[in-house]
Amino acid sequence: MARIVVIGAGLGAMAAAARLAVAGHRVTVYERTGTYGGAVGRHERDGFAFDTGPGLLHLPAVYRDLFVKTGKKSLEECVTLTQVDPASRHVFADGTRVDLPNASRAGTVAALDAALGAGAGERWGAFLVRAREAWDATRRPLLEEPRPKDPGPPPADPYPALKTGLLRRPTTTLARIGERELRDPRLAALLDGYAWSYGFDPATAPASAAVLPYMEQSFGSWYVAGGLRALADAVYERCRERRVEFVFDASVTDVLEEDGRAVGVRLADGTTAAADHVVSGAPVPSLYRDHVVGRHDGDEVPHHQANGTGRVTVCLALRGPREAGAAHRTVVHAAEGRPTVTVLRPDDPALRPDAEHESVTVTATVRPLPGRDWEAFADELAGAAGRAVPGLAERLLWRHVRTPEDVRRDTGAAEVPGPALAGARGLLMPSDNRSPLPGLWFAGGWSHPGGGLAHAGMSGALVAGLIVEGADFRGSQ
Repeated sequence: MARIVVIGAGLGAMAAAARLAVAGHRVTVYERTGTYGGAVGRHERDGFAFDTGPGLLHLPAVYRDLFVKTGKKSLEECVTLTQVDPASRHVFADGTRVDLPNASRAGTVAALDAALGAGAGERWGAFLVRAREAWDATRRPLLEEPRPKDPGPPPADPYPALKTGLLRRPTTTLARIGERELRDPRLAALLDGYAWSYGFDPATAPASAAVLPYMEQSFGSWYVAGGLRALADAVYERCRERRVEFVFDASVTDVLEEDGRAVGVRLADGTTAAADHVVSGAPVPSLYRDHVVGRHDGDEVPHHQANGTGRVTVCLALRGPREAGAAHRTVVHAAEGRPTVTVLRPDDPALRPDAEHESVTVTATVRPLPGRDWEAFADELAGAAGRAVPGLAERLLWRHVRTPEDVRRDTGAAEVPGPALAGARGLLMPSDNRSPLPGLWFAGGWSHPGGGLAHAGMSGALVAGLIVEGADFRGSQ
């Protein structure tokens, strides 16, 4: 039985902790804040409740596997999962609206043809066929398998872009796909919206980002009753059932090293905890920026994804009931200088004082520039959300604005990492789960296979597999 210290209580770190505990190891989690969940946060006031991190779950199979492997109760016995239908409503700059069904290729094609004109659905469907090729080429190496110890050159972009015409250059970015292959500004905006929702600028995101809409439209979008915080609650309780020990308000200031290997951690109060392995769920850049991990002359900080975007979240407490026909998720695409925003309106009694009120969450991807007037930016987001929520301005009781600096305070980084993407010269590949220091491992959104709830869960599974099975571990089967 090994002694394992886990830094941070985010979803990826807790997923690793539960798997390691069920393998017979003694696991202690040190979390610098007063609660668990990391980016999966909650804001509550006056009977209203809001998810301040992700609002929907994609690839729930990742957490089904976690619960199957770590206890007797399945995921569905611990939380209530519901497929969101329509998966999303889209409001385009010209006023066109379309509802896309959940996990139905034929339904999506028909909806786009009806809303955008004949041929629009066919072009989108043909794009998804090419996106599937990219998904099939990258699913195992970028999601399900550990990175090879000697990765070689960065993985090439596998998207099979159309290259018709003698002088046509390859399609290298997601925005180019929209321009060249979709040939409708609304279809291009639809594609761009998926990139923005994962923290990528479509103008610079590689064509391989086509896997993002493919993943959502193929495997569906799911809501957890009570909000995504309920999933964090369930993972925490599973850890406790497996006798994982949690110590809150305990900042780790140093990873202890002896004979070239991690042997424990030092806490802010000066105490130390010995360990055979240290698993860090903290943002990889902050570990080195804050000198938690020592560096020798000439050592480089491990490569980490560099997309440089964060999120602003505006929680809106509204008087009046949610109208019939309201969509759970509406994407209001960029118009008149406003950014693309996502409006979440879950029909969930647990998130509102009573049936005569509604909780609405509005998010947008931004560059976390210091000194920005976030209240003014929140005004822009609320204005855009008004295109999705009838009478929003008149119904507003109060709002709460969560900025990238708030994210930094709670998680250690203002930026929000996205999932691993091939291409882009390897810049969008997260850190390896193995750190340069033997005995120190990286789990969570800042490490392979990257950000997002499902990806964080996969990261925890990979780290646990590498520790338990060693060099023979080849990933999920």
